[in-house]
Amino acid sequence: VQLQASGGGLVQAGGSLSLSCAASGRTFRRYDYNMGWFRQAPGKEREFVAAINWNGGRTSYADSVKGRFTIFRDNAKNTVYLRMNSLKPEDTAVYYCAADSSLKLQVVVPGYDYWGQGTQVTVSS
Repeated sequence: VQLQASGGGLVQAGGSLSLSCAASGRTFRRYDYNMGWFRQAPGKEREFVAAINWNGGRTSYADSVKGRFTIFRDNAKNTVYLRMNSLKPEDTAVYYCAADSSLKLQVVVPGYDYWGQGTQVTVSS
């Protein structure tokens, strides 16, 4: 399974960005995988941001992004998205997408089997 994240960039505080994560690979079957977004700021551990189950029916968010970020997926395109509104400087980080084949929606790093390369999001004050 390969995951390709894109959409990062530089934005002013209060602005918006949308991230995309395209999944591919011979073993990837869209209905087998829950998807998640994590982020890692310099000097900090990677942290959970949002997750969505295989059919989009369940989502989970970190408290720090609830009400501002939205995760959704388009299984026809094998792509998961993260819409980020009302961005704050503390949202600055490298954002990673991840895929997990377990039944339970995972909110921790060890719960995921596959990871993308990350995309930088920088929010200026």
